[in-house]
Parts: sequence; C-alpha cells; structure tokens
Amino acid sequence: MSGMCRQGITAAAVLIACILVAACGGGGKHPADKEAAKKPIFNYQQVMIPMRDGSRLQTVILTPIEQHGPLPILLRRSPYGVPEPAEVPKQVPPSLKELMADGYIFVTQNVRGRFKSEGTFAMLAIPDLDKPETPNEAADAYDSIDWLVRNVPHNNGNVGILGTSYDGFLAAICLVQPHPALKAISEQASPVDQWMNDDIHHFGALRESYAIEYSVMEQADKNKNTHFDFKTYDTYQWYLDLGPLANVDREYLHGSIPYWNYVVAHPDYDASWKRQAWVNQLHGAMVPNLNVAGFWDQEDPWGPWQIFEHAGAVDPSGTSFMLAGPWHHGQWSDDKAESIGVIPFGGHDTAVEFREIRAAFFRYYLHGRGTKPAWRVTTFQSGSNSWRTYQTWPPREASITKLFLHADGTLSFAAPEARAPAKPYREYVSDPSNPVPYRQRPISPTYPGGDWPTWEAADQRFADHRTDVLSYVSAPLEKDIRVTGPIAARLFASTSGTDSDFIVKLIDVFPEAAQKKKWKDEDGPNPGQYAQSLNGYELPIAMEVRRGRYLHSYEAPHALTANKPLEWDIPLRDHDHVFLKGHRMMVQVQSTWFPLIDRNPQKFVPNIYQATATDFVPATQRVYSSPAMPSHLALSVMP
Repeated sequence: MSGMCRQGITAAAVLIACILVAACGGGGKHPADKEAAKKPIFNYQQVMIPMRDGSRLQTVILTPIEQHGPLPILLRRSPYGVPEPAEVPKQVPPSLKELMADGYIFVTQNVRGRFKSEGTFAMLAIPDLDKPETPNEAADAYDSIDWLVRNVPHNNGNVGILGTSYDGFLAAICLVQPHPALKAISEQASPVDQWMNDDIHHFGALRESYAIEYSVMEQADKNKNTHFDFKTYDTYQWYLDLGPLANVDREYLHGSIPYWNYVVAHPDYDASWKRQAWVNQLHGAMVPNLNVAGFWDQEDPWGPWQIFEHAGAVDPSGTSFMLAGPWHHGQWSDDKAESIGVIPFGGHDTAVEFREIRAAFFRYYLHGRGTKPAWRVTTFQSGSNSWRTYQTWPPREASITKLFLHADGTLSFAAPEARAPAKPYREYVSDPSNPVPYRQRPISPTYPGGDWPTWEAADQRFADHRTDVLSYVSAPLEKDIRVTGPIAARLFASTSGTDSDFIVKLIDVFPEAAQKKKWKDEDGPNPGQYAQSLNGYELPIAMEVRRGRYLHSYEAPHALTANKPLEWDIPLRDHDHVFLKGHRMMVQVQSTWFPLIDRNPQKFVPNIYQATATDFVPATQRVYSSPAMPSHLALSVMP
C-alpha cells in the first residue's frame, strides 16, 4: 500500500481532472468573458490500452486544442479513477500553470482491476523475478508507454511520468523496467518497503488505524473508494474497544479484504515482504528522477530518500535528484503551501516554489530546454525558512553530534558523568489498557478529512505531562543549531515485560514569547476565531518507533529478557531544521502511540495478530543515563 492519498480521495476524479487540464499547455490567460470560459481548451479521449496479457486499461488522453507542434506526454497512473468529460473544468486552474506554460499531452490511467480497467487489482504489484510473466505495474507502465508513443498523434516521442503516494509508487516502479521513451520521472512520496518503514509498518510495528482503514478504502469495492463506517467519532476509543487485532476480521471484515488478510498472514519480515521491497531491484543506468518528500509526511516520508540513496549507488551520471520540504503528505501539490498547521513558512509559498523546480526538471528532460539541475539535493529548511542546495547528502560539512538524555530529565550535549544521581535511570509504567494517543483526542477517522494530514506537526503538550511519557528538556539554546541529515536515537532501556515498544520524539520547544499566528480570511470560515498561540509550542521534528521483538532479527522475533537493559537503535529519518537561539530542545520517550501503532502486549507472544485480551499486561520501562549506558540522539549538525 502506499501512503496513499491526501484528503481521503474526496472528489478524486475532479482533482485529477484539474491537474490534467493545468498540465496540458492550453495557455496561461483566463478567458475575458463567460462565453470564452465555456470553450474547451483540450480534446478529451478515453481509450482502453491493451496489455501483454490481453487485459485493457481505462485511459484518458487530453491534448490541447491549440497545440502547435509535437509535445511530450506526461503520464499519471492511479488506482483512484480517471475523469469523465463532465468532471473536467473548462478553465486552467493556477496550481499547475508552470507545467501548462511548457505544454504537454496529459494522460491518466486506471491500474488493472480498478474502475473500468480489466484484470485483477493487486496492491502494489511489483515485478516478480521468479515469475516475470506475472502482471505487474512496471510491465503495465511499459506497455502503456509503448502504445501511447505509437498511437497518440503529435507527440514528440518523450514521455514523463509523475505521481504522489500510490501514484508515486506507480511512477517510481518504472525505474525497474523503463521503456526507452521514458525520459523523466518525478516520484513523490513513493513507498518502497511496506514492512520496514512505509504506510503499513514501521520496523515491523503495525500502523493499525491506517492499515485497516486504507485496506478497506481500496478493496471493499473496485468501483469506488469506500470509507470504514465507524460508529464512534473518537477512533481512539473505537480501536481500544476493539481489543486484540484478531477482532478486526472476526467482527467486521470477515475475510473480505485481501490486503488485510495478507498483512495478518505475514507478521514478520519474511521472503514475501522482502520481494515487495522493490527498491532493491534498482540497477543499471537510471531514468532521470526528481524524488519529492515531506519532512512531516504522515504516510510516506521514507521511501523517496531510499530511492534517492539506492539510485545514487548505480547512477554515476547524477540524474537522481532529491527535493524535500516542510510538508505533510502531498502538500507540495496544493494551490498554496505557506504553513503546516499553525507553523508558518516565513512568507514563502512553497507550493509555487516547488512547482517552478518541477517544471524546470521536466522542461529540461522532455522539451530539451533549460539546464540540468546543478544540485543533487534541494530542501526548504524549517526553522530558518530558507531554500538550501547540497551536492552530497548528508553534507560533508555536517558532523555527528550526540545529544544526551540525563537522569534528572535534562537534555544537553554533555555526556553523563559518574557523579550523576543515585538512580541512573528514569522509569514509567506502560499500560496497554490506557495507551498514549498519537495526537490529541478526539481522533477523527483517517479518511475522509479530519486532522490526519497535519498531526505530525501538532503541538506535543498533550502528551508532555502524562505519567507514562518521559520528557527531557534542554536549557534555552545560546545559538542556532542546524540539523541537516539523518537523525538517530540510541536508547539504553529495559522493560519488566518480555516484549515492548519504545517511541522517541525530537521536539523543538518554542519560547513563551513566540508570536500568535495572524488569521487571514482564507484561513477558515470564521476568521475572527482565536488563533492558536505558538507560545511554548512543542513542534515535533522527528518521531519513530522500534518494536522489541525485532531488535535482534526482523525475520525471527525473540522475547526480551525482563529488566535487562538493551541498546535500542531507532532511526529517525532525514531532516533539515534549525533549532533557533532561545528555543529549547526536547526528547519524549514513551511505549504506546495509539491507534497509529498497534498495542504491544508487552508479554511476548509468537504472533501479535493472534494475541488474546489476557496477553496485554502493564510493564515498567526504564531509560538509562550513565557513562556506561548513555542514552542519546545522534544529530547531523552543520557548522
């Protein structure tokens, strides 16, 4: 699955249609009068493109009516639907005017088994090296591109493919089996390994609410996107009342959702999950690829960095690029991106700035105009609110700096000393019957709407003073701390149970003098409402979970030894953020994150999907801070 959509796929066809029209190159000026606005600006054609196994895929082709000369094709493949003629607006929306100005023939296609496309829909179907004849998305994309360049009039023989989330995966998978006419890719928020660190699991810990709700949305009905029918608005309470994971299928799904059945049948990192880690198939010359990631992407922040890293190893010509910014999932494609939640971007409209970079990328590789990007990585750095470019990642100037957790609850760059407090640890009781919510309650359903898109940037004060959350806080910073590159935590921790989770959050604590956000009319239906203050705001920068049963082996889980301290290495992904002078740094540690992550019983069981209610037990967790066991975060700090 993939981190799959931004707003629950509401009005999916209309959204796609807007993108199609904007990308078609029909001219940048709005009609002068209402009559002109009614005139179509492109030709609409719906075809069924044959695949090598005989299945035909529903495809919409939009060509600009006033096309002058051959144009490249921009392809988007999707499981979410293609526009019908009546759904396509007659005016070009401004959100993609940069692509429109260059001119493209835009094509949208439903993947096999979705809507009117023939064949059987298989979630994230990748090439099977042992069964190359099996239908998969790389082969379907190849066959589609081959048909398009031979059958669409007045194309220039160059094809680009782009997409976000599941559509991003469908673009990225073309790297495995690229057609010769495919000259440029922009995968955006593509998943690459659904067990290791994408939508469904993080290092083997199940993302419970997302896995259930998305599987239902995609597979309950092939002809539409279906949202799970919650009877309780606060899904935290609904999932808690649900009890053990086995109750999902027993009481609600009844074997009807194939992907959920697959997840439950493969609890560990077995050969099946490893085959799906398609990024490991990258080899040979790369198609130029603009990878796009959001630092606060609540679904797929990890995959684009993995594609960039793997492609870089086999890409001596340097045509794999990385573009990252302070966005939630797909926010870079919004009409505007001037803030995430209440956190402003310093006057930048990062959506417009992103679109200019993307347009220049496709212009160079598909039109042959402009210049190749002079950078390998471009980020919009949060904190400083500025664009940065790098030739290597992490930058060579960055040095690994340790930020230590101390037993008195402080946080500093000084290591623990032998004369530390008598108890070289802090402890708390983790109770699965009262788990820490992953965001402030009530927690609305993931889709449609709700608070899901921005929760990764939400104020963490709701968890700060819970008795089952440890907070470590620094003194106010005396200078800016610029963290550019990967972040990782190394906890020395124990549990009184025989299995456990540890969640680590790195947080930027704003000073009490921080300004309030000024509301504009477009901020909401009631611009007179009180704006949320940034005074003392606890902005999460990096958050991640590790599951104890997989500390030593992802393939073969093992019980932990009760009360024995172990090293917990917890990668916290790549970031580019400045902790400003006067701010504080905070680290929070907890053992539940619900219902984002399923509850660990805290008693080892062979398979958590088969755990019973009596398997869930409280446990005492200890985090150590001593010269022998110095719990810390490793930060890539720029001079």
